[in-house]
Amino acid sequence: MDNSLDLKYNYTEKKDTRSGFGDGFLELGRTNPKVVGLCADLIGSLKMGAFQKEFPERFFQTGIAEANMMGIAAGMSINGLIPFTGTFANFSTGRVYDQIRQSIAYSGKNVKICASHAGLTLGEDGATHQILEDLGMMKMLPHMTVINPCDYNQTKAATIAIADYEGPVYLRFGRPSWPIFTPKDQKFEIGKAWKMIEGTDVTIFATGHLVWESVLAEAALRAEGISAEVINIHTIKPLDTEAILESIQKTKCAVSAEEHQYNGGLGDSIAQTLARNFPAPLEYVGVNDSFGESGTPAQLLEKYGLNASNIVMAAKKALERK
Repeated sequence: MDNSLDLKYNYTEKKDTRSGFGDGFLELGRTNPKVVGLCADLIGSLKMGAFQKEFPERFFQTGIAEANMMGIAAGMSINGLIPFTGTFANFSTGRVYDQIRQSIAYSGKNVKICASHAGLTLGEDGATHQILEDLGMMKMLPHMTVINPCDYNQTKAATIAIADYEGPVYLRFGRPSWPIFTPKDQKFEIGKAWKMIEGTDVTIFATGHLVWESVLAEAALRAEGISAEVINIHTIKPLDTEAILESIQKTKCAVSAEEHQYNGGLGDSIAQTLARNFPAPLEYVGVNDSFGESGTPAQLLEKYGLNASNIVMAAKKALERK
């Protein structure tokens, strides 16, 4: 994108969202004695080491036994503890879906499933680790809350917020350094979308890393005389349908932007909302029924059509369909 664009949000630092989780988790350890941690042999990758060092009696290394970790967490929650499990998103969902469904979601256990290295931006580890189906898998489970924050600050705030929320939560975050552009001391409201930029011509509903790409896209569209509204959908479930419908009734067309498959992700949830309430053109920016591959995050976002330029093109296509 053009570096001369007039951005509504800027940043001075980049940091991985998984560090936002790690720092939020440590803060919870100091403020909530019921919070415990479990990790499947990825303490460094999940940034759980500081918590482990300060609260060794409240941290449990389960080894590469993710299904067992979920069962232990479910049992801990019965005794009033608030377990936070940590491993890669692929292993937090696909590998243990049965255990989550039967032992956690079915009975509404108060377990926080914290999942790092999600999406294509995992990068060089390749397709076997780049899960792009997890949001769909988890949002389909009854009782499950699904959260996908956009930067370090929002991930830290979300981590702290879910400890006070009663019920199972899936918290998704990532590996790469990413712009920090949201407020440091923000209040995270589960289920409440955040209108980041007002607009009148087209709405961009974005989640996770693609919120920043949407900020870039908004500036590029504005430079061409197109007014785009950018809404940060950090909570995939429960979905803030009120905010979605309020925006779409104004702009009459939209783009969904996510680091996930078309099928089952944020775009599908928005499409269902529009079909039931206010039919309007919707363009998807996401992965179109494909696995990923090895590459840098930037290379993969470009190849699979998930960057700001693709959001701009999708917005113009949505406008043409009004």
